[in-house]
Amino acid sequence: MLVNRTIRFKTSDRNCQSRGGCGFFSAPSGVLISALTILLSLCAVVCITACAREASDAARPIPASQSAASNAGTRKPSPPATVLDTNYVRATGRTISVNGTGEEAARAFQSALDSARSGDVIAIEPGSIVKGNFVLPDTQGESWTVIRSSAGDDKLPPAGTRARPADASMMPKLVTPNADPVIRTASGAHHYRFVGIEFTIAPGWAQNHGLILFGDGGSAQNSLATIPHNLILDRCYIHGNADVNLRRAVALNSGSTAIVDSYIADVHEVGADSQAICGWNGPGPFKIVNNYLEAAGENVMFGGADPRIKSLVPSDIELRANHCSKPLSWMSQNPSYAGKHWSVKNLFELKNARRVLIDGNLFENNWVDGQSGFAILFTVRNQEGSAPWSVVEDVAFTNNIVRHTAAGVNFLGRDDNYPSEQVKRVLIGNNLFEDVGGKKWGGNGRFLQIAETDNVVIDHNTIFHTGNVITAYGAANNGFVFTNNIVPHNEYGVMGDGASVGNPTLDKYFPGRVFRKNVIAGGRSSNYPADNFFPAVLDEASFADRAGGNYALQSSSPYRNAATDGHNIGCDMEALKAALDSRPTSSQFAPIKEDETR
Repeated sequence: MLVNRTIRFKTSDRNCQSRGGCGFFSAPSGVLISALTILLSLCAVVCITACAREASDAARPIPASQSAASNAGTRKPSPPATVLDTNYVRATGRTISVNGTGEEAARAFQSALDSARSGDVIAIEPGSIVKGNFVLPDTQGESWTVIRSSAGDDKLPPAGTRARPADASMMPKLVTPNADPVIRTASGAHHYRFVGIEFTIAPGWAQNHGLILFGDGGSAQNSLATIPHNLILDRCYIHGNADVNLRRAVALNSGSTAIVDSYIADVHEVGADSQAICGWNGPGPFKIVNNYLEAAGENVMFGGADPRIKSLVPSDIELRANHCSKPLSWMSQNPSYAGKHWSVKNLFELKNARRVLIDGNLFENNWVDGQSGFAILFTVRNQEGSAPWSVVEDVAFTNNIVRHTAAGVNFLGRDDNYPSEQVKRVLIGNNLFEDVGGKKWGGNGRFLQIAETDNVVIDHNTIFHTGNVITAYGAANNGFVFTNNIVPHNEYGVMGDGASVGNPTLDKYFPGRVFRKNVIAGGRSSNYPADNFFPAVLDEASFADRAGGNYALQSSSPYRNAATDGHNIGCDMEALKAALDSRPTSSQFAPIKEDETR
């Protein structure tokens, strides 16, 4: 096994496969370069350092909590096969200056793009308003063309620190004057990095279909050879306007693309889906790290339209240390409602994706509107019926907080409209689910809804919700593991269509399951398998400070060291905090007050 090693590929080779993409750096699939180290060792904490922008971007150790999965013979998710290195490399070419506003500035900027050579810098003066629809051309060479604010580095957020709207005074503004993108890529365009740029829509324009298009989502991009690749958005501010229909901030139909340390906001549409980030016709790999991501429909989604490249599945996706949220001013029942009914759906959804790491993120504020209120969806879809290879597989959802939502996690194992592959090998591990359900958010308050999956593991989570623990329906789930979780039973606990509470549902919908060492407060032991715990109320778990949001177990808790792996039952709060604090801007995870919009 190779450890602490990266392999450089010639990025000019566009005949890359969807497994590895046209990478910045790549590692063999046996090398773990992420929090998925947990999946290669079930008995020890493993930490293999990834190539990274800085030390804080390296992999973190995670408690080995999967002994139950190992005992069940469950196949574990494969980690991303490729991890992108977004370390900033100083350009060695010319500097081309752009400043001013109006048509002259727009012509100067497109001319700079057309004339730039590999390794050049296009420096745009802060305060410049460059309005138009610009194209990144395909250029020769493998060095980066950097498009950045001409402000000194000391005037911009340091590398590794998230940009915020307050930083816009040091940024130039690229503005689309119409429904078309402000930036799109030509076929095969590559090696562009944007640093400290504001992207937005001209005032008074009512509809935009996508601000930044990396790649083409349609039939014009029907082979891997045409895919743009090696693209980075770094410390950028990307946004719509308060009253504008903006369907999508960034479309990721590309290879080897990263969005880091950026702020995406005001992405919303009336009567249609909208996303901060969405990709369906690009192979990846994708790195989405340390961003604020705000959208009404799906904050982040992969899939949702059929890829035009045969057998393509967006793959090797890293989503870490992001804050995905919807402002309460978009919620009609909230006192801060701003009066515009945007279509709201969920916070994160995979419809067609492979080898995905979702680690150390905050997901919050989701209510019943265009959907039933689940925050996190793993729902495979052959969306238009032309992509039967669509699949959701090898996913690790670890060390996240999901809170203030109508429901928790929804699995749809196979598309119920068109033929598809199956959802398989998904880990939901060491997460905190808090304030799930209830009158404020609407919905059913279910933690988990699931049908026809293969090898789903739910392990070491702490959950506060108002509805069923598990709702099962449809075909049975194979290789299901539910271990070491702390959860209230509520009225029906584990319940499936046509089956009664507890064991009858488990027998019908989860044959061969492992269901052990869970703390199910308020449940009846006679209804469930042996080797679980049934205190009368959750407080009997003896949390360190439940009122203060510290759900670590006190030393007196009967559930310390009682898990299948010898650790404490429930979420390891220290590991969770370490994941959330893995970037310099840890204050991003402070609780949101009732009247705050973002």
